[in-house]
Amino acid sequence: MGDPIEPRELVYDTERSLIEQSRFHSPETPAPNGDGTGLGWYGRRDRPTLFRSAAPAWGDENLRELASEVSSGLFLAHVRAATGTPIQETNSHPFRYGNRLFVHNGFIRDFAVVRRQLLAAVRDDLFPCILGSTDSELMFHLALTFGLEEDPVGGLERMAGFVESVASAAGIEGALQMTIGLTDGETLTAVRYASSGTANSLFVSSDVGSVRQLYPEVERLAHMPENARVVVSEPLVALPGLWREVPAGTAVTIGTDSVEVPFRPVPPE
Repeated sequence: MGDPIEPRELVYDTERSLIEQSRFHSPETPAPNGDGTGLGWYGRRDRPTLFRSAAPAWGDENLRELASEVSSGLFLAHVRAATGTPIQETNSHPFRYGNRLFVHNGFIRDFAVVRRQLLAAVRDDLFPCILGSTDSELMFHLALTFGLEEDPVGGLERMAGFVESVASAAGIEGALQMTIGLTDGETLTAVRYASSGTANSLFVSSDVGSVRQLYPEVERLAHMPENARVVVSEPLVALPGLWREVPAGTAVTIGTDSVEVPFRPVPPE
């Protein structure tokens, strides 16, 4: 987020772009993310625009064209590795409700076992908005049910606590693995959390102005706006000082100011 740029600059043009991350194996990505892709951005309309595809990101020419044509001050991009639900357009991220966009990296363990009970908890007016079959889209609508619009971090904490509670009752441990990106077009919220084990990685960029002073010779930073901030699952370029790893169990909100708070799931009463 920041002054408008073409999404191509981050999605395609960096050393470790999202497209490259979708294609190759690495310690952070043990399997390709080739089960769909999507881009959501804010522009002329009151609500964000979505492009979603079931095709692998590296071969989607429509994504390449859009990413080079659109200019936006806030966008979310995603590449998908399916965790048991079908490869189809409605299961590709981002997911949208009103002026909000949501992306998720991770899973609900044994989702098929708890899916019916989780679906039953979604607010009646939100239920018709669920178009796909992924755990990710359901997590978004549960968070909306639990107050995300008024309190983004609190809504996500209540969603996580509810999922863990339902899973625990079903004998499922380590229910959640998640990094989340959420925005309303004004602020960007990112969460890194896992019920057990190591949480998927999440990084936030340092202040661009200070990074330029550290690396004045790096041409790719020269045109980036002073107010640019980038949140990524993996660093896009290998520049020490540019990326700070978000600690596990943390929520970061970036807007006029940046706020970092512990992320603590709240079990239902």
